[in-house]
Amino acid sequence: MTVRLEDRQARELPVYLFTGFLGGGKTTFIQDTLNSPDFDPEVPTLLLVCEEGEVEYDISAFASPENVFVEYIDDEADLTRMALQKLESKYRFDRILVEYNGMWMLQSLFASLPPNWIVAQEMLFVDATTFLMYNQNMRQLCFDKMQTAELVVFNRCTKGFDKMPFHKEVRVANRRSQILYEYGPYDVEPDDIEDPLPFDKTQSKITISDDDYAEWYRDINENEDDYEGKTLTLKGRVAMAEDLSTKGRFAFGRHVMTCCVEDIQFAGLMCIYANADDFKTGDWVEITAKVRVEYEEAYGEKGPVLYAKSVKACAPADPEVATF
Repeated sequence: MTVRLEDRQARELPVYLFTGFLGGGKTTFIQDTLNSPDFDPEVPTLLLVCEEGEVEYDISAFASPENVFVEYIDDEADLTRMALQKLESKYRFDRILVEYNGMWMLQSLFASLPPNWIVAQEMLFVDATTFLMYNQNMRQLCFDKMQTAELVVFNRCTKGFDKMPFHKEVRVANRRSQILYEYGPYDVEPDDIEDPLPFDKTQSKITISDDDYAEWYRDINENEDDYEGKTLTLKGRVAMAEDLSTKGRFAFGRHVMTCCVEDIQFAGLMCIYANADDFKTGDWVEITAKVRVEYEEAYGEKGPVLYAKSVKACAPADPEVATF
């Protein structure tokens, strides 16, 4: 039976994405995975290699080498949707493993994936001996890999080392990812460091300090129901957006930097206040407001809305740009 290309491309194909810099252990992990009979070796698999490191693949050691098709993409410019679709017409595979180049931004891959290629799992492998230096010198590239990884594996760890700097950097980028510390073969320790918030959100009235704005903003968007009915006091700026056609509404928030200067953006919530017209875009204000989680037509989605009891002009927050 002949299968048309368009029919094959209609099938959803899971993509297992492995990221990290050279020496992080991606190749070794993928090699071990494909060597194992537990990884369902009879499933036809495309192995897409975007970075050739010191360790080379031993295809003959794969549990079912005849079912693995290895393709290399050496230049980021060659990573296109058309190129990936050509691979789907060249081979018949039911899953994809991608060893991604640590020096390429993930957006290059995400923008190139055919619609039926669905990222099923994303894992980041990191050499713990070089991570802090890499993160300091190539912050944007490191943050890019951490922010969407479901699992972060720090390998080459030594017993008794200080995990906190590693834990903090991952949590700044991604509060949901699982973290593992690997000391050697079959010697892995899960991260069990708790991340208490710098304020007590169990209280009915909560004051958010200038330093804690970014942490609060992330948490209220991830755990909005925890804030239902709570009264907040905090500083921010007024933004009178054109789509806020109803009087008594403005966007309240601050500029937040998560990674570097290039990614600074306004992070705010809808605020409802009867005398909103007393203020203009850019004004610094301190508000006391009750939180309600509801559908907001201006944004077309459900989320936390601030019903302000008071809004008063104030000095700018210190620092003006919030960071994690």
